[in-house]
Amino acid sequence: MPYEPPPELATLSLAEAAELVAARKLPPVSQWSPETVGDSEMRISPDGRWFHQGGEIKRPAMLRAFASLLLRDEAGQHWLVTPSQKLSIAVDDAAFIAIDVKQDGDALVFKLNTDDLVIAGPDHPIRAEGDPDTPALYVGVRHGTEARLNRSTYAQLVEIALAGDDLSVSSQGMTFPLQPA
Repeated sequence: MPYEPPPELATLSLAEAAELVAARKLPPVSQWSPETVGDSEMRISPDGRWFHQGGEIKRPAMLRAFASLLLRDEAGQHWLVTPSQKLSIAVDDAAFIAIDVKQDGDALVFKLNTDDLVIAGPDHPIRAEGDPDTPALYVGVRHGTEARLNRSTYAQLVEIALAGDDLSVSSQGMTFPLQPA
């Protein structure tokens, strides 16, 4: 069956986005404990492009499949995990890029470069790194992985924050500062 990307984020309600998130069948990578451990010879660049042995992987379906197998351990190492193998993958910054955001009531929904949708909140926090003059914003995705907000998504989030009293945003009952501590 061919892959159909989700509708544009601007056209989705929070309920529709939540349905799409719930409908995505992801492999249970955190439950797998493969004995074979190695190196995937893969790298994710800061702009979200994937490389294998120096050559760029350009097939969206392949990238989406690999992305569904990612996890990051407590030490910050990213892994591609299958039932039979656990392969390290070099990630220069974040495993994903947040390319769009929409505010719907008390929720922020992010669209990632893999067409995944993430609803910020307790399970998907937003964090600010860097310094106050040049912060970098990230949203938690799954299994310890994160998405860095691209420039336009960052600007959208700042616009949402400026509508309030301070440089912070709220989603699902949690407040996230947009400036590093």
